[in-house]
Amino acid sequence: MTHHHGLQPLKGLSEHCQSPNHPISEDRFGRLFPDLPGAYTDPGVLEGLGAAGGPMDSGGNAARTHSVPAGMVIFGQFIDHDITLDTESSFDRVNQAASTENTRSPTLDLDSVYGAGPEVQPYLYHQGAQSDPFLNAKLVTGADSAGGDPFSADDLARVASGAATIGDPRNDENRIISQMQLAFIRFHNQQCEALHAENPELVHESLLEAARQSVVWHYQWAVVNEFLPLMCGDTVVADILAHGRRFYRCGIPYIPVEFAVAAYRFGHSMVPMTIQTQKGGTAFEFFGTVLGGGFSPLADQRAIVDWHELFDTPEGRQVQRADRLNTSMAPELLELPFVPADGVRSLATRNLLRGNSFRLPAGEAVAQAMERPESEIEHVMDRVRERSNDAITAGVPLWFYVLMEAEVIGRGRYGGQADAGEGLGPVGARIVAEVLIGLIELDPRSYLGSNRNWRPDPAHDAVGKMLASVNSSAL
Repeated sequence: MTHHHGLQPLKGLSEHCQSPNHPISEDRFGRLFPDLPGAYTDPGVLEGLGAAGGPMDSGGNAARTHSVPAGMVIFGQFIDHDITLDTESSFDRVNQAASTENTRSPTLDLDSVYGAGPEVQPYLYHQGAQSDPFLNAKLVTGADSAGGDPFSADDLARVASGAATIGDPRNDENRIISQMQLAFIRFHNQQCEALHAENPELVHESLLEAARQSVVWHYQWAVVNEFLPLMCGDTVVADILAHGRRFYRCGIPYIPVEFAVAAYRFGHSMVPMTIQTQKGGTAFEFFGTVLGGGFSPLADQRAIVDWHELFDTPEGRQVQRADRLNTSMAPELLELPFVPADGVRSLATRNLLRGNSFRLPAGEAVAQAMERPESEIEHVMDRVRERSNDAITAGVPLWFYVLMEAEVIGRGRYGGQADAGEGLGPVGARIVAEVLIGLIELDPRSYLGSNRNWRPDPAHDAVGKMLASVNSSAL
């Protein structure tokens, strides 16, 4: 087992990932560029940049992408909840990456769905007689609750207080993410039934492990072959798979703060504030009473999600698209309704201040370390100066740099398109793709870590197909 908490240096690792002064650990955050100095921006400047009505406010007129399904942004949030959870850092102090605990496993293993397993968290799993083959194999849903709420059959399992019985409570913070959690649970249960039918000897924990591997590998395949090409461009993904990772070159999986605190927060620019969840239905406000009421039982049939509406699936519907990826954000995200009036209510400002507190390197410094062309960096910098009204002329916060290069450069080729605003630019794409691919490759239980010749069932080789295969019968 690897030494944790940075007590001993790890041997045999690339200099890109650790040095005697920068040890890394699976249960702590780390740095992708440990030798780059931290940038500092006056917090007053950051507050002004991210303020409601400020330079980042879209005014409610965000343009949509033409290639990114709206559901893919929520899937990105689901991935984030699977690999990171920071409960320790604060805006009010300097946060040390190596001292900040990550309480999720830094692998794409769906521990947000499976928790710590039936021995540690038996309440997540189906109970019954020893003769029941699905004992400790299936996961519970609201349909398992006797005398539940009117919509419990299409909801997560819940305790009397209304809290969801799931591996990560954040996957109940809005109706769409909770419905996605439910869909993954249903997909697991579907796999249990299919595998047991094929091999009746598979029961209980052995059936759980076989089904879990199937679900996790399908999920990982969708991340590598659908999510990353869409968000980062298939050019950078193909280069990483063909030639290896250039910067995330460690021997154990960990979460870099350049990823968690900056690059992977790109989805905050893309989430649409109104979403249609059912065919022919109304588009509801993301923070409204129908879709925004998380951490409580499902109370409205209209919040049951038909995944054909949010992902491109073989059914071929007119799927709504995500907002364009740029330096603009919806006004609702700059006045978060659930943050107290005396708190930092702008999500943009929160991201910027968090980057300051973790002493993230400047965006242009990371671009230079990645050997991006000077003309490209200067092009992004010119637009940063323009957007910030010259409040930021150097030392650009990494998150803002990632958004700006997406706005003015865009993702590498995807389906013959390289439009600005459709996906991440060169720096953001390389960070996101290398880390997510690396987390899979460094996990000996993953398909890339144990069987690189594995291929998924074509019926479930995309996230939309997986989720739609277990759509509610109530739709």
